[in-house]
Amino acid sequence: MFKNKSYIGISFIILIFGIYAIPKIINRIQNGEIVKGDRLDKVTAVSKEDGKLVKIGPAPKFELVNQNKEEITNETYKGKVYVLEFFFTTCPSICPKMNQSMLLIEKKFFGNPNFGIASITIDPNHDTVQVLKDHAALLGVKSTNWNFLTGDREYIYNLANKGFNLYAAANSKVAGGFEHSGLFALIDKEGNIRCRRDEFGNPILYYDGLDKKGVRDIQQDISILLEE
Repeated sequence: MFKNKSYIGISFIILIFGIYAIPKIINRIQNGEIVKGDRLDKVTAVSKEDGKLVKIGPAPKFELVNQNKEEITNETYKGKVYVLEFFFTTCPSICPKMNQSMLLIEKKFFGNPNFGIASITIDPNHDTVQVLKDHAALLGVKSTNWNFLTGDREYIYNLANKGFNLYAAANSKVAGGFEHSGLFALIDKEGNIRCRRDEFGNPILYYDGLDKKGVRDIQQDISILLEE
């Protein structure tokens, strides 16, 4: 008998809730309000940023010498969108692939005075001005805005590791005697490092210079920055 009264009471509460709440829920669905809320609003806010490149911060300043014995600084690229990498000419592993990726980027934007490339050697003791000039010729580089840069070794390593946070180091145990990342940095006309977001909405920071998708992504984003 007691159980029957409990069921009746619970049924009455459910009935009252339905009469009160269901019309409001239906109304919110019809008005498109059912998806609103603090957590979902944050997800929506991230999705609204899709297609917009993240501004990471100012790129480090630098002063180096190119394959033509000209002093090149970050100010040389002022007003230009440019891609920057760290490499070395005798690299037997990832550098040849990075070179080919950069050649694809050069080809796509060849002739555009507002685009440039900076390739900085991490083996300046070997990669002299003449060696870099020969290397550029060997690759078939045509753009006058692609600078192969050399300078003081410690200065370059600080620029890579502390400035751009792109790993570079001497290591006698690896092929070629040096190791470094295969990543490309993208810098806008105002000298800021820029990047896209990954599928989770996080900034990727740098682009994979060893991957076809990475090359396509950076080409697309260069085009976006050139239009800004």
